[in-house]
Amino acid sequence: MENKWELKWMAWEITSKCNLKCVHCRSSSDIHSPEGKFTLERCYKLMDDISEFAKPVIVLSGGEPLLRKDLFDIANYGTEKGFRMCMATNGVLVNDEICRKIKESGIKIVSLSLDGSTKEIHDDFRGQAGAFEGVMNAVSLFKKYNIQFIINSSFTKRNQHDIENTYKLAKSLGATAWYMFLIVPTGRGEDIMNELVSKEDYEKILNWHYEMERDENEILVRPTCAPQYYRIWHERSKQEGRDTDRRSLTFSTGGGKGCIAGQTICFINSEGDVYPCSYFPFPAGNVFKEKLKDIWYNSKLFADLRNFKAYEGKCGVCKYLGVCGGCRARAYAVDGSYMKEEPFCDYVPLNYKK
Repeated sequence: MENKWELKWMAWEITSKCNLKCVHCRSSSDIHSPEGKFTLERCYKLMDDISEFAKPVIVLSGGEPLLRKDLFDIANYGTEKGFRMCMATNGVLVNDEICRKIKESGIKIVSLSLDGSTKEIHDDFRGQAGAFEGVMNAVSLFKKYNIQFIINSSFTKRNQHDIENTYKLAKSLGATAWYMFLIVPTGRGEDIMNELVSKEDYEKILNWHYEMERDENEILVRPTCAPQYYRIWHERSKQEGRDTDRRSLTFSTGGGKGCIAGQTICFINSEGDVYPCSYFPFPAGNVFKEKLKDIWYNSKLFADLRNFKAYEGKCGVCKYLGVCGGCRARAYAVDGSYMKEEPFCDYVPLNYKK
């Protein structure tokens, strides 16, 4: 059973400090927040423990990871341990010295957050004037130093009108990939329930993404935190005679599902708490109390998420359960149980009875 649930990707909040106030953030941190419990020695110890059972991609995040002075010591140690080290940043603090350190530490790719095609839209979403210029400056420097970058874009009602323009901008900037995030309400996000994209618009946006992706061959594009996209992909691909079996393997990072939280990925916050993903409301355990390996393979929360047949409502009887699974964090935020059906999915299985 252990081999089936291989940890392949891990986001790690190495600091809770942040220099922005994003509307969708899971945290209420700011630049004056405590660093967290991960001393440099504890960072090394965690990577030692992980190396004993897995070799995941490790994404150093925050908060804003560039606010941590020993960030590149952590990255370098991970590189030496054989991990593929990456970093997620809002871009504001990127400069020439940072770029040189990124290269020296072995960080392979950096993700940048871009939530609009103009400074007005992006800065409004990020809660700070100048945030857009920070991203553009970071892009310019990454190109100068030949650093690969991807662009993550998050959307709510306030910026959903700009999705297509944001995608086009990400492509024109030379990003390796563009990931479209449809917000899951958690942390600060609990206060933006009325800003969430409607269920009807959600479906339209995912169908737009399908049509865009079908014709896209220059940049990797993928909707994130939108597992029902894979139901749409299979439905429409079958209608168009596309190779759904081969494509579904491309989608899967393991487990063969749209939502892979707690199946092949996890998130560790600055207090050492281990979550299925960064949007989940409560942890499966804490790395300062037990090893990550034990949490990964033995926690009740992760066991629940891997028990697909126990999913409730429409999800539990849906023929697309194997490629979708619904968002467990969104189910919890809306209905109070992470095992309930995905609340933002319009699809009704033929065999579903309320």
